[in-house]
Amino acid sequence: MTADDTFGRLDDEDYPAYTMGRAAEMLGTTQGFLRALGEARLITPLRSPGGHRRYSRYQLRIAARARELVDQGTPIEAACRIVILEDQLEEAQRLNAEYRRAAEAGHPTAE
Repeated sequence: MTADDTFGRLDDEDYPAYTMGRAAEMLGTTQGFLRALGEARLITPLRSPGGHRRYSRYQLRIAARARELVDQGTPIEAACRIVILEDQLEEAQRLNAEYRRAAEAGHPTAE
């Protein structure tokens, strides 16, 4: 992989660009918190060839939302479930909007 390939992938929100230490620092949390999110199956970081956890921007966004809920007093297991449901709802709304646009494009409304 060339340097250009690597820099191009940094725009990809699913590219695992961040080490566990850097991810924890960016979120203002501990590495243990990130491990707990993995144990709760909220996020599953990719592993480097050396076995180190690597996180994507998307995973950091999910972890940040979980941290907000935990900071408000929500147990971590419940916070993870809430975040999963929020993410599923967002995806369903995105798909519905796509289907709606496609239907409107194929079936113009009468004026």
